[in-house]
Amino acid sequence: MTIEEETQLLARCAQIGVSAWSDAMDELGIRGVTQGIVQRAGTGRIAGFAVTARHAHGEYGDFDRTEFAVGRLVEATGPGKVLMIDVGGAPISTFGGNASMAAARRGATAVVIDGACRDVDEIREAGLWMASRWVAPTTGKTRLSLRSMGEPVTIGGIRVEQGDLVVGDDTGLAVIPRSQLADLLARAEAILKVDDQVAQGIRDGLTFAQAAASAGYIPDRPGAAG
Repeated sequence: MTIEEETQLLARCAQIGVSAWSDAMDELGIRGVTQGIVQRAGTGRIAGFAVTARHAHGEYGDFDRTEFAVGRLVEATGPGKVLMIDVGGAPISTFGGNASMAAARRGATAVVIDGACRDVDEIREAGLWMASRWVAPTTGKTRLSLRSMGEPVTIGGIRVEQGDLVVGDDTGLAVIPRSQLADLLARAEAILKVDDQVAQGIRDGLTFAQAAASAGYIPDRPGAAG
């Protein structure tokens, strides 16, 4: 896939909210909605391909400062990329203000941490879209050791592989397996079309029940075809 094709694909995916992606994954029996990961900074909906990283965690002084390797994480960010950092849910900061500013300057789409970030005011000022399990001032220096990049990780209870699609908005965060993206995208777009039809019906003066039945979203009575 060329850069232009990838950009067009991500723009198409970004038109669909996490709720619709969740419904599409339900239809295929896929678990892809993270739990406990909260947006801390940034605005609007993001869509990008996962860049995965995993930190081991310990007590202060357990690791050499160089093992923190936050510079490697920043260098892995960029347009169309969502950095997904697995810290095992530990309330230890992986990303602070300076790292966030550097990632934003590289055009990072987003950073998601199953762990903590800090300096949230600075992250917001940098304009970086950030989500994490915790906000904590506790530094990762000598507490965290970067153990892998590009390998599968777990974020909010969901397995994430390098290159999976990640979509985030005010409702939540969804991870869409790259191998099933084409099918899920078609299903999510169909779901979005029905939602739009219901909304238009309500704007045209129908009740919710009438609009939902007309669009085939919810039948107007049990057993009715929809």
